[in-house]
Amino acid sequence: MKNILFIIDEIELKYFEFNRLVTNFWLIKELLDRDFFVSISTKNRLMVENTQAKVSCFEAYEKNNDIFYTNKEEKKCVNDFDIVFFRPDPPVDIDYINACYVFDFVDREKTLLINDPSAIKDFNEKFHLNYFPEFAPPNIVSSSKQEIRNFVEKYEEAIIKPLNRCFGSGVFYLKNGDKNENSIISNLTNDGKTMVMVQKYLDKARFGDKRVLILGDYVFDECVTKLPGKNDFKFNTHSAEFFKHSELTPREKSEAQRIAQKLSKMGLYMAGLDVIDEYVIEINVTSPCFFIEEINTQNNIRFQDKLMEKLLTFIDYKTSVPVKVC
Repeated sequence: MKNILFIIDEIELKYFEFNRLVTNFWLIKELLDRDFFVSISTKNRLMVENTQAKVSCFEAYEKNNDIFYTNKEEKKCVNDFDIVFFRPDPPVDIDYINACYVFDFVDREKTLLINDPSAIKDFNEKFHLNYFPEFAPPNIVSSSKQEIRNFVEKYEEAIIKPLNRCFGSGVFYLKNGDKNENSIISNLTNDGKTMVMVQKYLDKARFGDKRVLILGDYVFDECVTKLPGKNDFKFNTHSAEFFKHSELTPREKSEAQRIAQKLSKMGLYMAGLDVIDEYVIEINVTSPCFFIEEINTQNNIRFQDKLMEKLLTFIDYKTSVPVKVC
């Protein structure tokens, strides 16, 4: 029986009960259903002691079709676990980066890391979209207010976003000549000191963006489209009315497979691509949401069964051979 550790977000630990909107809870519940031993913790409970990576954690358990954790907090070596799911939410700030550093002291021959925090530390979900320029919309990453203004002038409409947040936080629409343009640019760049990503606005964004799911080298056919919120240009409300059934186009499937192959070699095994009009606008690797409840509803299936089948096959493969991260 595999011994598994989840590093989840602090707010998820505080309100730890089965929440069908949270991917971590689906994974934990399904693993407990299959009699795995699961412990949970948060990034602030990680530490290095005498050159050993350690964690203070709680044992998770299931009762009455819900999930709970014991009151007893126990310190363990991270290498005591066969698998660690590292899935705290952004922002990827100094506390997040320091938590990633702890895993520099973990023996990857003993413990499989999903996703490897060292790889997360070296891969920005916006910035490194440019590893795949053939799939990405025109964009720049810069702190220069003038460069950003030039970009907006060239493309007339653009999206500006911070590099280290999630769920649309700090994302703004820019239109050439708008009176708020300079204020937005100055604010997000910290008056020209902080890099941001600026992408050409894709007209079909008004129809939403598609979430494409990756596990290792495998790309799931099941997906959903996230619809813009009321009076907004982007998805911002996690409720049923803002999702619709979607299918991958052959080009999207091909793009995702090529991205999956590169990410997997880096130790980034679970990812979620955001796609608009066959352009990949973001590669989510920190705590990608797999939208299990929404896929189930839209497709009348139990997506968690297929996900766990692929996940357990992947784990068996990775733990039966030496784990190497490029």
